[in-house]
Amino acid sequence: MLLLFGWALSFADVTAVDAESVSKKIGASFHWFPVQKSFILVTEKDTAKFAVGIPYASVNGSTIDLTASPVLDDGHLWIAEEDVNKLFPPKSEAKAPEAKANTAKAEPAKAADKKEATKDAAKTVTATKPKNETAGTREVKTIVIDPGHGGKDSGALGKNAQEKDIVLAVSKLLKKDLEKAGFNVKMTRDKDVFIELGQRANLANQWDGDLFISLHCNAIDASAERKKQIKGFHVYVLRAPESEEDKAIARRENKVATLYGEKNAKEELSPIEWFKLEARLEKYKQNSYMFTEEMLKAMDGGKIKRQAGGVGGAGFMVLVGALMPAVLFEIGFISNLEDEAYMMSKAGQEDIAARIAKAVSTYKDAVHSYRETLGR
Repeated sequence: MLLLFGWALSFADVTAVDAESVSKKIGASFHWFPVQKSFILVTEKDTAKFAVGIPYASVNGSTIDLTASPVLDDGHLWIAEEDVNKLFPPKSEAKAPEAKANTAKAEPAKAADKKEATKDAAKTVTATKPKNETAGTREVKTIVIDPGHGGKDSGALGKNAQEKDIVLAVSKLLKKDLEKAGFNVKMTRDKDVFIELGQRANLANQWDGDLFISLHCNAIDASAERKKQIKGFHVYVLRAPESEEDKAIARRENKVATLYGEKNAKEELSPIEWFKLEARLEKYKQNSYMFTEEMLKAMDGGKIKRQAGGVGGAGFMVLVGALMPAVLFEIGFISNLEDEAYMMSKAGQEDIAARIAKAVSTYKDAVHSYRETLGR
């Protein structure tokens, strides 16, 4: 192995090989992401994702323990030779003599066992029948709306309103609009009650949702002048945060879980937790981005404008468990008097709901068109 791959590095009594050379040897494409310090090996059947310094690999969506963490040294990425053999085992060669002998023995019984063989074949066909398509690949039918906060958790407070009341009012209007458009709609709460963050995603999964939308109002704790300046909507997806501001917003939204003693609650995910989570999210990530784009187009031209670029990503715990495309939508800043007044008004709530409903419909059409290109 060392001769095949050239340079090798030994760490903690483990022999390591150059990942890029490995990819050539096994016929895989190699992709390096320097910012995230992660790399991917893609073969015809398998996709394996690694991250420097993390003792896990994501293989086809499953997390696998590694013998040693990948290392970046002298411009090369090194992985344990033992892990290469475990994740990409060499193809076993068939033993011709044994195969012929087995065939010869089987010949006399072939006619007698024809009926049984037919039964076995039927069983095999049944066993390998494709399962129902998962969320993100099938037609969009069931939408899960999650009005943030509720009950003892008021959410952010404005001068005249509470976050929990605004998002519930908008959610109810959104439900009506979506039902008129022919969608099956579920709400994690339809009244002023408290529901744990983890339970919201569980409900969405139980309902086998195709899209999860968690509605919230943003807020800042600052001077009156600063509150006057900061306003606008923001759409968030579940991904590693790219700014301190996104991290802060996620911590604020996640704080309710720790505040009320929710089991396994945390305000921020660790790097290792992110890596393990990303493997599961990979199948929904692209569709979450697709819906985000439709949201931006639908909201543009409305009373509430984009805040910054209008898109962000962070570790929102309410999205972590949702096994479907999902977004968290901060409708506007309740700490801003102008945004608050519009979000409180009947006309404002109807307009916001109508725009979200439009985004859902155009997203549905986009998914349908993509499926058609695949012949589904």
